[in-house]
Amino acid sequence: MRCESEMLDLILAKAIENENIRLVELNGSRVDPQAKTDPFQDYDIVYYVEDMQPFLKNHSWVDYFGERILMQMPDQMVVPPADKTRQSFSYLMLFTDGNRIDLTLTPVTLLKESLNIKEPRKILLDKDDRINTVAITSENPYLISKPDQKAFNDCSNEFWWVSTYIAKALWREELTLAKYLMEGPVRDMLLTMLNWHVGVQTEFTVSTGKGGKHLEQYLEKDLWHKLILTYPNGNYTSMWKALFNMCTLFEEVSVEIGQELNFELADYKKNVLNYLKHIEKLPKNSALIYG
Repeated sequence: MRCESEMLDLILAKAIENENIRLVELNGSRVDPQAKTDPFQDYDIVYYVEDMQPFLKNHSWVDYFGERILMQMPDQMVVPPADKTRQSFSYLMLFTDGNRIDLTLTPVTLLKESLNIKEPRKILLDKDDRINTVAITSENPYLISKPDQKAFNDCSNEFWWVSTYIAKALWREELTLAKYLMEGPVRDMLLTMLNWHVGVQTEFTVSTGKGGKHLEQYLEKDLWHKLILTYPNGNYTSMWKALFNMCTLFEEVSVEIGQELNFELADYKKNVLNYLKHIEKLPKNSALIYG
């Protein structure tokens, strides 16, 4: 497996020899001081170029970086659909030595706009000293933001509202829909509330990372254990149990946050939880939910 210095030398050599490439940026985990070093860290590279077309006419130019296991070009895909408004073009490359480069071509005219996006970054090459006139931010985009009352209310409402959809899907034995809702909107709201819990404990100075990947290091052991219990298998009984575990954990953390931040608490738990328990026990041949 090529080491970091070899990979960066390779990436820079291509940029140096090609006059079209004017500036090179490294972002992602390799410039994130909070990220743990491991062999799966990608090389997230941006080549700022004067003209995109010479690169896009023949994609074989990326063969320069090495033999690949697989490559994806998301900006020319139809499933999942590409963002047609995007002016950049990315090559996601996994190489036979285990390295991965996520390489994005971006018009140099978009430099100021791109560099103002909040994320850790390092400029590896600047042929025209352009960054001397552009403000660069290295803020972490996943830094936990302190919620206001409206955000807190909306998070609670979304969690409890969509939980009723999960109950309906479980009763109908629509497993994939139930899992989609549980691991999508409801999970998102639970992780949001847990992030706010971490924010309260750390005065909103840390990040738990994309998808809450660093949550374990910030949550108390009992809360982490409770979170683990919200991940079910494909068994309906397990999914019902996980749903109720999600509700219990969400309520516990939201009450704590409400008290810490002096928020008014909407009383969703009693009514919604009674409804969920009713649906769990509702006979499959029922023509009515109540009555």
